[in-house]
Amino acid sequence: MTKFLSTLGLCKRAGKLVCGFDSVLEELKSPKSKAAGIVLACDVSEKTLKEAKYYGEKYGVPIFKSGHVMDEIKTVLNKKTGVLAVTDKGLFDLLSKQS
Repeated sequence: MTKFLSTLGLCKRAGKLVCGFDSVLEELKSPKSKAAGIVLACDVSEKTLKEAKYYGEKYGVPIFKSGHVMDEIKTVLNKKTGVLAVTDKGLFDLLSKQS
C-alpha cells in the first residue's frame, strides 16, 4: 500500500473525508463548509473532471488529481468513488505531496 492510500485511510478514520461527487458538492455549497481540497482519482471521466474544476474554482477550493484509480481507492475506503473532499488542510497538503 502506498503512502497516499495510507493517508487516505487516516483521513477516513479521522472523519475528515467526504466521499462521492454529490456529497462533495453539498459540502462545498454548505455555509459551514470545511473543505480544504478536492482529491480526484486519475480515472474519473472528463465530465466529472470538468465539473470538479468548475466547483473548485467557484468555491475557492484547490483540486488535486491523484495517481491512483478508483479501484485502488476502493481498497481503502470500501466505496468506489473518484471524487473526495478532505476537510483538514494539513491532511490535504500531505495527500497532495504523496501522489
